[in-house]
Amino acid sequence: MSVRTPVSLSLLLLLLVSISLFSISVSPAVAKNKKKQQLPDVVLRAQRVVVVIPPDANESVTDPRANRTAQDKVERAISKWGRFNLVMDASVADLVISVRKGHAGGPMISNSPVDDRPVVFQTGGPPPAGVRIGGQQGRPPDLTNPGLGPEDRGPQLGSQIGRSEDMFEVYLGGVDYPLDAPPIWRFYAKDGLKGPQVNAVEQFRKAIEDSEKQQQQPQKP
Repeated sequence: MSVRTPVSLSLLLLLLVSISLFSISVSPAVAKNKKKQQLPDVVLRAQRVVVVIPPDANESVTDPRANRTAQDKVERAISKWGRFNLVMDASVADLVISVRKGHAGGPMISNSPVDDRPVVFQTGGPPPAGVRIGGQQGRPPDLTNPGLGPEDRGPQLGSQIGRSEDMFEVYLGGVDYPLDAPPIWRFYAKDGLKGPQVNAVEQFRKAIEDSEKQQQQPQKP
């Protein structure tokens, strides 16, 4: 006849404490190994970028060229950086960078014809990256699905309160309606698109550098 001996309560408590201490000791290492790369590999592999003004961008009637000026300054900063080749067609770009100047409010104009740019001649740095000549042939592809917005895309006047910070958003290129997808990376800041040292481009450059460093780090078991 066998007799079952009950497990000691003190032994059970000791076992629970040991499990807790083990969990605490390994949790920081596990969290460190799972640190997410800031930018995906598709951004690090990208070579061609296009800088666009989103179709729904508004501008103050007192500064109708605000978005065009910001677009030009961003392109110059990217040319000076030298990492990417600037293109004019979103369908052949690896990345689509959308820029919009911030404004506090007041009379606004939307769908401004000033935002259309059929011809470009730009110098912004040492050749060949600093010189770009191009022209848009035919109708450019839609950045957003035209069926989801207003039918009338002509210039319109209105009054509204907008975002005061400048906007810089990065989207995946080579797809239909790239701006309808969530941005891969974004940066909002007051005067973030102000040149010649464009803060948004500098922050994007740092994000890429940090991601490349994370990519090169050996994976711990």
